Amino acid sequence: MVDLQRSRQGSQRNLVGFWVGDVTYALPIVVIREIVNPLAVIDLPDAPPEVRGVANYRGEVVPVVDLRIRFRLPMAVETRKTRWILIDIGGRLVALIVDVVTGVFGTSAELRPAPVLGGGEDVRGIAGVTLHDETMVFVLDITRFAMLTEPLVRAGSIAPAASKVLA
Repeated sequence: MVDLQRSRQGSQRNLVGFWVGDVTYALPIVVIREIVNPLAVIDLPDAPPEVRGVANYRGEVVPVVDLRIRFRLPMAVETRKTRWILIDIGGRLVALIVDVVTGVFGTSAELRPAPVLGGGEDVRGIAGVTLHDETMVFVLDITRFAMLTEPLVRAGSIAPAASKVLA
């Protein structure tokens, strides 16, 4: 498991890298609460396809987003390396399913705009592109995950802020 507390202290190590398929992505370390092994998921009716369902994480009801589905990749068998990255979006936790967490790193390169690929640029969820060890890394925009889970809040499937599961 990645030691996020120690890594947060180093200003040069500001991103957590991971793979989904053959592509390297990253998230700012400041939005990551924890990286965990997958948990049991409960399906939600009428959820967007990439929202696999919800899970009980330490008493909180957490929506679980499958990034393979989000990025239109084929489903993969869960392996020992499959992880959930729990991100904090305005007080609400969201779990992102990734294939492999590669580690914490920093980059001196400036975040460049994502390439224009045609329609859907506003919902793709890429904040920008950077380089790490000569590999192109796509940094995700967490606000897109807030937008993805907002219909579940309106439908009452998940709470607007972190909620505790009744014991």
